[in-house]
Amino acid sequence: MTGRLVELRRILAEAPADLVVERLGAELTRVYGTVGTELFQVDYRLAVLVPLHGGDPVVGAGTPAWRCFDHQTEVLQDGALHLPVSMRGERLGVLRLTPAPEDPDRRDELAQAATALAHELVTVRPGTDRYTVGARTRRLTLAAEMQWELLPGRSRIRPSFSLAGQLEPAYAVRGDSFDWADDGQRLWLSTVNGMGEGVSAAMLTCLGTNALRNARRAGLDLADQAALADQAIYAYHQGIQHLSALLLELDLHSGVVTAVDAGSPRLLVLRAGEVIEQPLDDQFPLGMFDGTIYQSQNFQLSPRDRLFVVSDGVLDASSPTGRYGDTALYRSVRRTRSMAPLEAVRSLLGDLRAFVGSDPVDDAVVVCLDWYGS
Repeated sequence: MTGRLVELRRILAEAPADLVVERLGAELTRVYGTVGTELFQVDYRLAVLVPLHGGDPVVGAGTPAWRCFDHQTEVLQDGALHLPVSMRGERLGVLRLTPAPEDPDRRDELAQAATALAHELVTVRPGTDRYTVGARTRRLTLAAEMQWELLPGRSRIRPSFSLAGQLEPAYAVRGDSFDWADDGQRLWLSTVNGMGEGVSAAMLTCLGTNALRNARRAGLDLADQAALADQAIYAYHQGIQHLSALLLELDLHSGVVTAVDAGSPRLLVLRAGEVIEQPLDDQFPLGMFDGTIYQSQNFQLSPRDRLFVVSDGVLDASSPTGRYGDTALYRSVRRTRSMAPLEAVRSLLGDLRAFVGSDPVDDAVVVCLDWYGS
């Protein structure tokens, strides 16, 4: 690491939480001669890139900023350098610098600075609303605010897997959510759908997600995680409200998936261009009855398999022409085979919005997981 990068990291670490981008821009002007520094954050719908300092959001896949975001590589056009602002696979947005340095080594240093900015933005977000609010194109409902604060992120990359998820309608989601964690040996993934409407559904999902995290962090196996969450929800709601859930645990070395289906969404595997519906043993949703005993099951992934978890809000979406259904879903899933998981999720939900003609009325969650092999 060059001395310039060390100094940039120091400045980012010492900057006030709400002035991280401005302090970075001032240092880039001093050291690299850039005149303009702008951060474009991707919005909650994954539909536009919103400039932090005001102005029109960037729309359209053909623009330099979107090409940078989609392909996660520098884009040099019209004297401006666009760099991905991402960390560990979590795509936050794009950094635009003008004028672009001609020296490739300097552009590489700036790319590392953009990555350092991503790490710092994740660090400071709990202490300031500036970047969270700056990524919105309209106000979130209270239920949606609760749901987005619950998420572990929107995408994740490790050498053995790549993962992404999205909630819709992004600014008004209620009970659908997802969660994940990994320890380098295993990946845990859950998708849940809280019964009810508005804040009531969001509170149920929050209870269920934290109960599952508590059980997972206690080292319980997948079936016992489901049982503990089931007990927590039943104790509070006495069966009046329940939570549909799909719990998955992937062995990152062998590709063996352990699953517990508790009234879950659909599980599809895209293998060599063909869509396979993975059969699961239906079990009661969490919290429906007192003391439900859950059983896990196993299935095997092959290297380069793509796994999709899709909620009923996708399948049941309707338009004047009918229901979205299996045929459209399978077509959309097959179309994603050359895309990264976040692009795949965005493509599928974009197809859904085009079918409906607007944002989905019901909650919809889509999660995409690629396993590359050990």
